[in-house]
Amino acid sequence: MEAIILAGGKAERLGDAAAGRPKSLVPVGGKPLLAWQIGRLRGAGVSRVIVSCMAGQEADFEQDLADTGVEIVCAGEPERLGRGGAIRFAGSFRQEAGDVLAMNGDELVAVDFAALLARHRATGAAATVTVAQPLSQFGQVQIGDNEVVTGFHEVAPVPYWVNCGIYAFSSEGLARFPEKGDHETTIFPELVAEGSLHAFRHDGLWLTVNTPKELRRADEHVTAHPEWLA
Repeated sequence: MEAIILAGGKAERLGDAAAGRPKSLVPVGGKPLLAWQIGRLRGAGVSRVIVSCMAGQEADFEQDLADTGVEIVCAGEPERLGRGGAIRFAGSFRQEAGDVLAMNGDELVAVDFAALLARHRATGAAATVTVAQPLSQFGQVQIGDNEVVTGFHEVAPVPYWVNCGIYAFSSEGLARFPEKGDHETTIFPELVAEGSLHAFRHDGLWLTVNTPKELRRADEHVTAHPEWLA
């Protein structure tokens, strides 16, 4: 089983915390951020990971991820291709036919990859997108008659589903990706019209690492939960 990971982030918002590293290689809990997600992929049977990175960074990823227990193949983008174009370009490095997982490389997400693949294969969809209801960053206020506040929730999930950025694609679906651009504005609307885009609901951990605060949260999580990779 193969997986594609988008790891072309520049870590601009992480500032000095990145120390010049690509965002996916910033240390979290004593290892590169991306290594945690690769560990979960390995546990789900993935043996080959194709990392979409910026051209010239291939050696950094190969060195830092050498002990993750899977084969690491780097697909260095010759130019910025957009997320959809990057997935298609990385797909050209595949050795196997059939379904493939794809995801962002700057997150800790406890998705059940085996269940995602099972759902994808059961529906016969061209693509299956993982969706979640993250916690709102704002306090939610309930207002009744005469503008009287009837409830206040400091932390609560948003009342809608959002894209986690973790996918399962059939080989036919992957072949339709654009050479440049974003898949959410190109191929996904077509798949929606065809009824070929399905969802997989996730209600567990989802930590995106874009800022020093989020980096601290990720580090605290893996430190406090050594069983996370189990």
